[in-house]
Amino acid sequence: MLISNDIFAAFLKCETKAHLYSSGHIGAHCEFTDWREHLQKEFSKRSRERLSVNLPAEKWLVGTPPLLLLKERRYRVIMDYEAAAGNIRSHIHALIQIAGRSKTNYPYSPIRFVTHEKVTTIDKLLLAFDALALSESWHETPKIGKIMYGRRHAMATLALAGLLKDVKRILGCIATQQKKATSPPLILNKHCSECEFQSRCRPLAVEKDDLSLLSHFSGKERKRQNDNGIFTVTQLSYTFRPRRRSGSTVIKFQHALRALAIRKKQIHVVGTPALTTFGTSVYLDVEGDSDRDFYYLIGLRICSSGSCVHHSFWANDVSEESDMWASCLNTLSSIDAPRLIHYGSYETRFLTQMKVRYPDHNPALSEQLISSALNLLSIVYAQIYFPTYSNSLKEVAHYLGFHWSENCASGLSALLWRSQWETFHSPDLKQKLLTYNAEDCEAAEKVADALCTICQPNLTQETPRADVVPVDSLEREYPQHFGPVAFRLPEFKQINEAAYWNYQRDKVYVRSNPHLKRLKRNNPKACSTVPINKTVTVDEERPSSCRRCNGTLIYKTGWFKQIVYDLKFSTAGVKRWVVRDSFPRYICWQCKASFYKYSHKYKYGAGLCAFVLYHVVEMLTAQNALVASLRQLFGLPLSRGAIQNVKINLAKRYQPSHQDILDRIVTGKLVHADETQVEIDGSVRYVWVFTNLEDVAFVYSDTREASTVQELLKKFNGVLISDFYAGYDSIDCEQQKCLIHLIRDINDDLSKEPFNEEMKELAQEFARLVRPMVESVDRFGLKVRHLRKHKSSVDRFYGRLTKRHYQSEIVAGYRKRFEKNKDKLFTFLDHDGVPWNNNNAEHAIKAFARLRNNIGGKSTVKGIRDYLVLLSISETCKYRGVNFLTFLRSGEKDVAAFGATRTRSIQH
Repeated sequence: MLISNDIFAAFLKCETKAHLYSSGHIGAHCEFTDWREHLQKEFSKRSRERLSVNLPAEKWLVGTPPLLLLKERRYRVIMDYEAAAGNIRSHIHALIQIAGRSKTNYPYSPIRFVTHEKVTTIDKLLLAFDALALSESWHETPKIGKIMYGRRHAMATLALAGLLKDVKRILGCIATQQKKATSPPLILNKHCSECEFQSRCRPLAVEKDDLSLLSHFSGKERKRQNDNGIFTVTQLSYTFRPRRRSGSTVIKFQHALRALAIRKKQIHVVGTPALTTFGTSVYLDVEGDSDRDFYYLIGLRICSSGSCVHHSFWANDVSEESDMWASCLNTLSSIDAPRLIHYGSYETRFLTQMKVRYPDHNPALSEQLISSALNLLSIVYAQIYFPTYSNSLKEVAHYLGFHWSENCASGLSALLWRSQWETFHSPDLKQKLLTYNAEDCEAAEKVADALCTICQPNLTQETPRADVVPVDSLEREYPQHFGPVAFRLPEFKQINEAAYWNYQRDKVYVRSNPHLKRLKRNNPKACSTVPINKTVTVDEERPSSCRRCNGTLIYKTGWFKQIVYDLKFSTAGVKRWVVRDSFPRYICWQCKASFYKYSHKYKYGAGLCAFVLYHVVEMLTAQNALVASLRQLFGLPLSRGAIQNVKINLAKRYQPSHQDILDRIVTGKLVHADETQVEIDGSVRYVWVFTNLEDVAFVYSDTREASTVQELLKKFNGVLISDFYAGYDSIDCEQQKCLIHLIRDINDDLSKEPFNEEMKELAQEFARLVRPMVESVDRFGLKVRHLRKHKSSVDRFYGRLTKRHYQSEIVAGYRKRFEKNKDKLFTFLDHDGVPWNNNNAEHAIKAFARLRNNIGGKSTVKGIRDYLVLLSISETCKYRGVNFLTFLRSGEKDVAAFGATRTRSIQH
């Protein structure tokens, strides 16, 4: 099937439109399309006249001459040329002879006539399409093409080589689509408003409830939802999950929440949007031609004391724009404290450009208007979700009950009316534009009034507007989690409580089952007292004076006691050990104050604390399970709070040890670094790990920004081994990038593109380069004298890489990656003891990952910091071959010194 200019141009905007053209469908009558074709014909007529004005009649031609006449270069300009190449056919606006070219090369360049003032990508691709159609007849493709555009008939010259590649790729897609028996999926996009098939496609999309109805719903996101089995707006609405938000979290737009608002036909409000009102409200709407960067109509709706007055300011052409703006400022200067209110960013750009273009027009007022202007869309976006497919003023105002006098009123219609007015100067067309502009101002006022109601500070579930729903009040629809059920009737709640297991066993079944009754009667109560293993009487010397009044008459008046719970370890096991200290109480006979000299000990002994920390940090025992175990095995009356208190105290004790570990790492010659995420209070934070071959230190950070690693390693002078995260590149030291990370990335991309020969060749070359290095490391270790011989292989690899020109985009990306990291991929060849991978840090980060899974996102920032201190001690013990439990029981603080002492004692 032939591919024409129209089919190609349609495919660039919409696959469905190209398919309809190919199938012979005729779209509905569209005034905008008809007028655009009229403008194109008039522009083409004027363009032909400009090209042929100084040429004799025999040097230009309208039509398609024989090929022989083209080769003879008889004509300087040829217009309306029909060209064909294979299955493509093009109507070329004009051909112009290239001066100074030999007869063996193509003598003509194609020209396209473009009415608008800016050359677009579609215009460039259509020009390349024309050039490709010419290539069949001449067996050579033109190297350059020209575009005549705009009211001044400017001429742009373009190189076609790169564009031709894109055209061939697009033609392949069109050919593939034409071979299919089914039509392409219906997808609405930004070009639909000017398409003659709009009346056909949009009702079908509404009937299907298609996801493309949602504005700004990207193709990538749509594909992701389709892969998850979600194809309609209604289906998407059920994926919305209300989440708790922190105060500092940036509110993002959620398509699922918009879909929910559409399904429920209610306005949904996220957070507490604020709308401040002051001064005199002036609703602003501006009409202009973006293509020419020209504004021709300003509308002001001034509302004060319950009444509104509208003002319109009109410019016939560009020369009158300055006067129009001056008149607008004069009107605004007569208002007390004017505040411009508008909908969308178009007016924001207008105010900024007017200030720059006409700086002499009341600059103080212009600055005040810009600083105080209110864009209603900035309040609506991501915070207020109307049950509309987009946030456009037309849809939102229509939902709120406002209607335009023209059913087809839109920004596109305004451009059409203005273009027609500039041709015919009809008063009716001008009045249409003035009315449309005034109604836009009125619609903005309608939206502002609605927002004032929605943004009330006391907006709750009992809001006076039944169609406004705070998102914070929404309950999760599906899937439901285990937890309390919100019953609609109190009777349901009473019945549900009677079904609890404990209630039924203790209150119901026990009355009908004699066995359960005996068990309940004979069940011993949990004893809170623990037998004392040892009592220590502290016989202190009587104080010489009172602490309060310095009196010297001091008497002993009784005894106090403190119980310390501990565990005693032996070669055969562990047993409970409870010690009670008794110490005297004293009283001052002069002021009657009582006191004692005894210094209180920590409630839990060193053995018990070591046991608790060993199970929580290294064995990853849940705190509730550990409490139950201690009660069951040792009869110790501990609670989860006690376990938490032990963790906090020991983290404080070992904080200096954690800092010592960090200092040893930073002052060493080798650092492995990695990072991972941790969720705290619903927000993502980060944990960094720094390690060498003997020490491990975990560090908390609120963000993944490189400031954390920069601060810690600012005095480091060794070699940093890391992955390819860009933040590490800011560290001023030698670096070795993990080759395993690079190999995994190459392998993943090779799996995605198994038939990409360039990718396969690059992967094989890199494998042949690295494999001998790994073999040398396995045989001789990380010794420079055995590794430096591979540096010549690295140079040859980069030499071949530089000379190759890769067609595949993914392989070209790897080439840039290799060149960017040239000095960081093979640093290990120049240093003793420097590994070629970052598995040391990855192994350490797995320890935190296991702890993170055990915690389950329920910790706080302080809790995570405590965990990281203790986990650093635990992992350092592992790296140094020290038993973590033995170290904790020893009472030592320095893991390095303890490990060295143990080693010496074993040797002796």
